[in-house]
Amino acid sequence: MSVATLIGYLGSALVVASLSMRSILKLRIIGLAGAFTFVAYGYLIDAWPIVLTNVVIVGIQLAFLREILTAEEYFRLLEVRPDSPYLDVFLDRYGSEIAKIWPDFSQEEASGRLTIFVLRDLVPAGLFVANVTRPSVLELRVDFVIPGYRDFKIGRHLYHSGSLLERGFTRITAVPKSSRTADYLRRMGFGIETEDSGGTSFALDLEPGGGRQDQRR
Repeated sequence: MSVATLIGYLGSALVVASLSMRSILKLRIIGLAGAFTFVAYGYLIDAWPIVLTNVVIVGIQLAFLREILTAEEYFRLLEVRPDSPYLDVFLDRYGSEIAKIWPDFSQEEASGRLTIFVLRDLVPAGLFVANVTRPSVLELRVDFVIPGYRDFKIGRHLYHSGSLLERGFTRITAVPKSSRTADYLRRMGFGIETEDSGGTSFALDLEPGGGRQDQRR
C-alpha cells in the first residue's frame, strides 16, 4: 500500500471521527486535521480539485475555530431549589448519564443541599450539586456538563471565578467513583486529601480574587 493511500485513509478516518464529536471545538479541530491530510493526499496523487477543495475547507475551519476561541461568553450561576420542576426535567433527561459518573447521588436527599445550574450564554449547560457539611464546606455530589459544552470552561468558572466563595464557601471535598472523574477533579485543581479502602478523597480550597458571579469570557 502506497504512502498516498495511507494518507487518504487517515484523512477519511479523521473526517468520520470529526462527525462523531459532540463538542463543536473538537469537531472543528479534528475536521481541520482531516482537511490538512486531504491537502497532502491530493498533492501526492496530483489531484488538484481535492487540494483546492480542502484548502478552502482549511480556511473555513480556521475561521470557525478563531470565532470559537475568541468569542466572549457569558457565565452565571443560577441557584435553584432541590424540588425545582426544571431540575426534575433535567434529571429525567440526563439522570442515567449522571448516575454513571456520580452513582451515590440521590435526588431525594435534599436537606442541606446546594443546587446550582451553570448558565453558559444563558444555556443551563452545567449542574452542580453539593451537600453543605459545615457552614463554609461543601461535599460535591454532582458536577455534570451536557454534551457540546465539555471543554472545561464551565468547571473553571465554577471553581475559580469566585462565585462559590461569594456565597460563603471556602472548601469543597469530593470522593470520585471513577478514574475519569478523579482526573477531571485534578484538572480543576483538586488535590488528594486522603486515600484508604473507602476510596480517594479530594479537596479544593477556594481562593479569593477569582472574579464576579456574572462573568464574560
